[in-house]
Amino acid sequence: MARVAAAFGSSHSVMLAAELQDWLGGFRQSDLRMKYYDREGRPRSYADVLAGAPPDIAQLITDEAITGRFNGVQDAMKRLKSEIASAKLDVLIIVGDDQHELFQDQHMPSIGIYYGESIRNAGRANAKRFSWPEEWYNRAQMRRFEDDGDIDYPCHRPLALALIEGLIEREFDVAAVAGLGSDQHEGHAYSFVHRWYLKGNGARMLPVVPIFLNTYNPPNPPLPKRCVRLGKSLKELIESYPEELRVGLVASGGLSHFVVEEDLDRAIIEALRRKDLDFLAGLDPRRLKAGSSEIRNWIVVASAAADLDLSWISYTPSYRTPAGTGIGLAFARWS
Repeated sequence: MARVAAAFGSSHSVMLAAELQDWLGGFRQSDLRMKYYDREGRPRSYADVLAGAPPDIAQLITDEAITGRFNGVQDAMKRLKSEIASAKLDVLIIVGDDQHELFQDQHMPSIGIYYGESIRNAGRANAKRFSWPEEWYNRAQMRRFEDDGDIDYPCHRPLALALIEGLIEREFDVAAVAGLGSDQHEGHAYSFVHRWYLKGNGARMLPVVPIFLNTYNPPNPPLPKRCVRLGKSLKELIESYPEELRVGLVASGGLSHFVVEEDLDRAIIEALRRKDLDFLAGLDPRRLKAGSSEIRNWIVVASAAADLDLSWISYTPSYRTPAGTGIGLAFARWS
């Protein structure tokens, strides 16, 4: 029988594809145009965020402080790549979100599972160019694509089909995605895992099962309590799968952004340590707006990994502007 052998969490922000000089200065321009929300889920402006910045923000965004965080995050990503390799998995389930990459508002499933034989990431020459005002930002975004042409990454179709069928039996309405169109490729939540953690990580490329959560887009993001139920069901279905497989899961995205909310992040991390699924299920969806919505992916994985212990976590509250905007960058392993 298969079993959940390990689980992981990783932010996938463009910060992680950006260079130190971008951390030091670039985000002070790009963050002027980001979307922000208050703790009730209401939109607010950069000026509103600036007015409520932490009193010690000047110390938090010195060049020395930002450089230290940049280096710490680079070390955390290297360790996570090693942690994934050391787990000796047979398949990795990636729980991520789609931001108008495969799905559009005309059809935006709350939950989806990809069951193709492989999934393609585009080469940079074939990928649609980004058109943000800042050229450095566009370059960082393009690093999610392949250097030398398209790559078709292997998937575990039989496990994906078993998960789809089992979730339908458990009354989850799952969009089943059989493949990609000729002009489509995997989204950033999945290409980040492939490019930063799986490429060059052993003698073979680890097969994946991509699971999509609509974390960002109204009107149908799954509630936190639904994410807990989904994780529990995934665990049951993995353990009932007849083949001997060491299965891993990775939550791609999060934690808080585009304003760093250390209180939210640290409360979630403590709940992960305690395996407090009731706390995670009870999170107010109004706190899970914009990038913070990707915390849902961590809830699913934490629930599926409830028999494992959180054995390592790196958390960096990555402030980057005088307004306290930025991301709670986190990396973790359950074992």
